[in-house]
Amino acid sequence: MNRNSPLQFSLAKFTLRGNRRSRRLVLECFDFLIFSISLYLAIALRLESLLPLTFIQDNLWQIIVLIPIQHVVFRASGIYRTILRYSSLTLIKIAAKAVSLGTAILIALTYFLGDWALARSVLIINALLTLILVVSVRLILRWLIRKILSHSKRQTLTGACFTRLIVYGAGGAGVELLQALSNSPQYEVVGFVDDNTELQQQVSIDGLTIYSPQQLPSLWANHFFDTVALAMPSVSPKIRRRIVESLQQQSIPVKTVPGLGGILSGQVAIKELRDVDIADLLGRAEVAPELSLLRQQISGKAVLVTGAGGSIGSELCRQIAQQQPTCLVLYELNEFALYKIHQELSETYADIKLVPCLGNVTDGRYFGWVLKEHAIETLYHAAAYKHVPLLEGNIAKAIENNVLGTLTAAQSAIEVGVNQFVLISTDKAVRPTNIMGATKRVAELIIQALSAQANSGARFAIVRFGNVLGSSGSVVPRFHQQITQGGPITLTHPEITRYFMSIPEAARLVIQAGAMSKGGEVFLLDMGEPVKIYDLATQMIRLSGLTPDEDIQIKITGLRPGEKLYEELLIAGDAVQTTHHPKIYCSQEYFLTWENLEPKLNQLIGYARSNNLGIVRALLRLLVPEYKPQTIVTLNAGLEELTPNTQAVLTNSDDPPAALNLECNI
Repeated sequence: MNRNSPLQFSLAKFTLRGNRRSRRLVLECFDFLIFSISLYLAIALRLESLLPLTFIQDNLWQIIVLIPIQHVVFRASGIYRTILRYSSLTLIKIAAKAVSLGTAILIALTYFLGDWALARSVLIINALLTLILVVSVRLILRWLIRKILSHSKRQTLTGACFTRLIVYGAGGAGVELLQALSNSPQYEVVGFVDDNTELQQQVSIDGLTIYSPQQLPSLWANHFFDTVALAMPSVSPKIRRRIVESLQQQSIPVKTVPGLGGILSGQVAIKELRDVDIADLLGRAEVAPELSLLRQQISGKAVLVTGAGGSIGSELCRQIAQQQPTCLVLYELNEFALYKIHQELSETYADIKLVPCLGNVTDGRYFGWVLKEHAIETLYHAAAYKHVPLLEGNIAKAIENNVLGTLTAAQSAIEVGVNQFVLISTDKAVRPTNIMGATKRVAELIIQALSAQANSGARFAIVRFGNVLGSSGSVVPRFHQQITQGGPITLTHPEITRYFMSIPEAARLVIQAGAMSKGGEVFLLDMGEPVKIYDLATQMIRLSGLTPDEDIQIKITGLRPGEKLYEELLIAGDAVQTTHHPKIYCSQEYFLTWENLEPKLNQLIGYARSNNLGIVRALLRLLVPEYKPQTIVTLNAGLEELTPNTQAVLTNSDDPPAALNLECNI
């Protein structure tokens, strides 16, 4: 049939827009014809005669009764309520049920009517033939309708919004994707690709050929397809990375199905194709979370998250909501960020008590009231300023938010009686070269010192990790924006290296690490292998179907103030201990007792409020001896304002305080 024939368009229009009653009438007419043909063939087979006209003529009234009975049973079974183009193999079950019921009724009649001429063997043969023909006709009609719709779709859609797919992976996920996209107005599957040589060219799926990966360049060059869809949700990250990189080298666009976890949980459907994300290329194998650890400090408890509207804070809220707390308090300074996360969680978790609180963690009176009012048992402190270059120029505000905010939150938690306090820290706190890292290390010292007090009450823990993909201010969204704008991508140094993990994985590990805490530990998350930011930039360019340094330039701008080439997770590398979780480690690191730390904190916060930055830097060096700013500041500036005792210590502050014995009994 010609693709553009009027008959085909008429049938397509009838299929899509025709009156449902009319379409049902057409199917019923088909079935009447099937009933007649099946019965004729059954009689012919039983009598072993091609033309049993005499028998039919003699028993015409029984045949006339039989066909309407079958039709009534078919209507009662609901077979005509199935939308043909969306029908699946469950159609066989419905048809088998209808045929079996109709045959049973007819056989029963043979017992009540002694002169019934149609033998039971004829009725059984008729049932088998009817089932075969009914199912076959419907499958053929479904195939024809889909073909017609596919041709119609090609003619009505432009090339920009209609995509021919080759599905990479001829397993269960690939077949499911084919079925899910069979009615899609945007995609058409034209073939499969699989590494299994036993499948290549030997087996077809719904009439589609299975090709080898080596055939892809030729198929791409001949414009056989537009995009490859990876249908391997359970494959290891390393294999996925290898496949994606090989496709990138050939400039073949790639999409992927959602991860296996999202499909199994019902959060996403397999047909929701997305672009390959940079996280797919990191080669990280996420370990399944231990549900007992996720629930331990959350399920049935009142939980509060500071910085609830931020990248980490908002994901923590999502993960916490899944574990059914009695109450989840969202504490956030930014009004719009608080509104967004509250709206999202309200729609997804309507059965959980959500309390949005607009406030600053430095406001001890209000923060303490919130903790007490909602009887908070578990607190995750994610609120912090994190942008390295910005904080180099806003030192006083960095001290206020990162140091005073942590101190206020921790002391309020002790006063109110919070059971567990988890500080979200950063790898930049290790031998920091910038204000952000130094202030986060001071925040760690606060938690360690308060935890060591005999009367602290709360179990304090620190969780330290590196960069998360897609967080506000990170390189990934910035690179995306620069690529969208046509470049160039700006990179501070060709050798700069960072650790990365996904935000959901980081949030899950934070919760599990906090649950393992006995008090005062510094937990380290396994960040996998470090990634060169230059390689990250080139991969993101290729993922966009472009060529580095041809379509998108990479411009080196030089290291920013306070920026390091490499990040670390440990201050003392030999002090790390394993835990029973393969992705979480525990570190023993020095800290100051509260008696020694408190007066220095008071000085630091006081001089920050008066914006005396010379003394602030000096005090940071005193508190964090490993802090080595790239731009050396004259530490003697303003020393006359310090106490004589502090001046004496400051002049000899290169050696860190002795490490206290902190056991990680986990």
